[in-house]
Amino acid sequence: MLPQWLLEFGLRIERAFEPVRVVLEPILSDPVVAAIWALLVITSLGGLWWDLRTNNQPLPSMMKFVWTLTVLYSGPIGLAIYWYTGRTQISRDSFWRRGSRSTSHCYSGCGAGEIVGITLAQGILALNTVWVVLITFGFAYLFGYGLNIGPLMQEGESFREATKDAVFSETPSITVMEIAAIGTDLLLAGTAGIGSILFWMAMAFSLSIGFIAAYPVNVGLISLGVKEGMMNPQEMR
Repeated sequence: MLPQWLLEFGLRIERAFEPVRVVLEPILSDPVVAAIWALLVITSLGGLWWDLRTNNQPLPSMMKFVWTLTVLYSGPIGLAIYWYTGRTQISRDSFWRRGSRSTSHCYSGCGAGEIVGITLAQGILALNTVWVVLITFGFAYLFGYGLNIGPLMQEGESFREATKDAVFSETPSITVMEIAAIGTDLLLAGTAGIGSILFWMAMAFSLSIGFIAAYPVNVGLISLGVKEGMMNPQEMR
């Protein structure tokens, strides 16, 4: 059971964002909007895979995987992030592009964890809000850390050291991303069933909100030397 003060704080937040929910819920529940968004995602994925195959084959498989998930979650927004920050043809690398790539790397793992967690806890098991939050956070951390531990171990680190590095470098970003994303999803579709359009559209919308929230965190971590960010794609030509 959560402390009373935390429950009251959550209710205040919910009331403060009630006007936003009133505006967005009908839009995200509209079958036409959902169909248009699905078409945009499919088209964006097609554009990404075409570019990866014809112009950016030198990119490592991990980066291709990250960009695929980023575009799957955020459609044309994700494709734009890839186009301006992740291609070998970018005009020059920059601090801000590194921040976008780092956020995308975190986003790909955390997003997968959030989708699994919310689908299981809210959509299938219909648990109460506290359990939905706990389970979704748990999956987000598990997937987010896992996407970092694997590559670090391939570079020669032990499992213990790789886990320590992943927890140290990724926890702030994952935490902020999931607070924003899970909070948005529960605000918009906290009682929606897995068969409703709102359930899936709210999840897609909340994922992009999570990316936006986590971007300045990743920029800050890079500036402090905590994270390096995904490598410069120009170096892979």
